[in-house]
Amino acid sequence: MNQSLMKKIKQMQQEMLETQQEIEQTEFTESAGGVVTVTINGMKHLLRVEIDGNFTIEGPEDVEMLGDMIVAACNQAYRQVEKLTEEKMSKYQALLGGMGSLF
Repeated sequence: MNQSLMKKIKQMQQEMLETQQEIEQTEFTESAGGVVTVTINGMKHLLRVEIDGNFTIEGPEDVEMLGDMIVAACNQAYRQVEKLTEEKMSKYQALLGGMGSLF
């Protein structure tokens, strides 16, 4: 491998690392039912859960519904992380896939 190619590979690795760090530090917020709002980061760590103060629990079905809304909001936020990761990292995957023939 020539040095020019090695330099490009190292630069691409650095860009990939910076992109991954940017994603990890990004916060993703989603809501469900107008009652629950969750925030996660790009590492898929749950940072905050906010529940509308006007929501009242009157029975077991309300507790179950609240739980379902938390799960739904989290799943939506996780999909946001996956979408952004795929968008930002796809160019590197395409490049690395093409480089497999060099080795």
